[in-house]
Amino acid sequence: MVKPKALIVVPSFQSFILQDIQILSSRYELVINQYDWKKKELAPLYLIFQFFHLLFSIGECRFILIHFGGYWSFLPTLFGKIFGKPTYIILHGTDCASIPELNYGSLRIPFLKWFCKKSYEWATLLLPVSESLVRTSSDFYRQQSPLPNGFAHHFPTIRTPYQVIANGFDTQYWQISPELKKEGKSFIAVLSEEQYILKGADLIIELARRFPDCHFKIAGMQKPEGLNGQLSNLVFLGKIPRERLLQEFQKSTFYFQLSVFEGFGCALCEAMLCGCIPVVSAVNELPTIVGNHGHVLYKRDINLLEKMLRKIMGNEATLEERQEIRERIIERYSLQNRKNQLFSVLPH
Repeated sequence: MVKPKALIVVPSFQSFILQDIQILSSRYELVINQYDWKKKELAPLYLIFQFFHLLFSIGECRFILIHFGGYWSFLPTLFGKIFGKPTYIILHGTDCASIPELNYGSLRIPFLKWFCKKSYEWATLLLPVSESLVRTSSDFYRQQSPLPNGFAHHFPTIRTPYQVIANGFDTQYWQISPELKKEGKSFIAVLSEEQYILKGADLIIELARRFPDCHFKIAGMQKPEGLNGQLSNLVFLGKIPRERLLQEFQKSTFYFQLSVFEGFGCALCEAMLCGCIPVVSAVNELPTIVGNHGHVLYKRDINLLEKMLRKIMGNEATLEERQEIRERIIERYSLQNRKNQLFSVLPH
């Protein structure tokens, strides 16, 4: 049986995008459109390349699926409108947010915001990975003036329908290790240099100073050049392969997700599948993901965070409790769930 063709537009090949490509390839023959959109100076050239790629490929494709709203989603949704092809945009977070003081969010840039708006207007269906990307408000970062976000907040006139389809995770890969023992009083977080404040690296560094008997690791970034003082209990792992990250999760007792804004929290779910006790901020979907199986910080305050850690330090969870943390993700965010929901909305 010949598979129907689908045009997939992506700005990069992050792990969750590759995962979706693998899911979709079981049902469709995929035509993938991708350029290095991080090189903003080349965006006009990429738009020209994309125009001709769309022109020659859209006729044979059943639909267009786009990851993230951005410059790359503009022409595909326009072509979909012109040629009568259904277009779907999977929204992940930065494409629904504007936090200028943290230099975060596509919607803080006027020109890019306009490209996103037109893309969302022309799309057949928007597929946010969490309900919080539709509309949310958080006072975690600013108590006196909460941060409102979500595409419905930034674009209140948009009438495009949406359906939330949560991310899914490989529960066979991310597992509690029977060989690796959890290290006592150990904490890990995953973030990049650009997310230093956004995801709470500054808080973790201060915790390392206040808890010299605990062990802290940050994956995804190198040690900041301006970091004063030697902290022997804090290790910056840099960018590490998936296999190494699995081992680090399996060895760590707690996982930090102290974000000011978080589209979903993929690393959080992977860590929970490995039995890490989550410590998260009260933003977006994070408290929902954790449920009753972790700890929620309601204000970005180092003293409150210190108080929380001192309270929970003695309770590092039994194996049975870690299995319950893992089951929370399996029940709600399996790859099969995502696959079923994607296939229920995409044409066949």
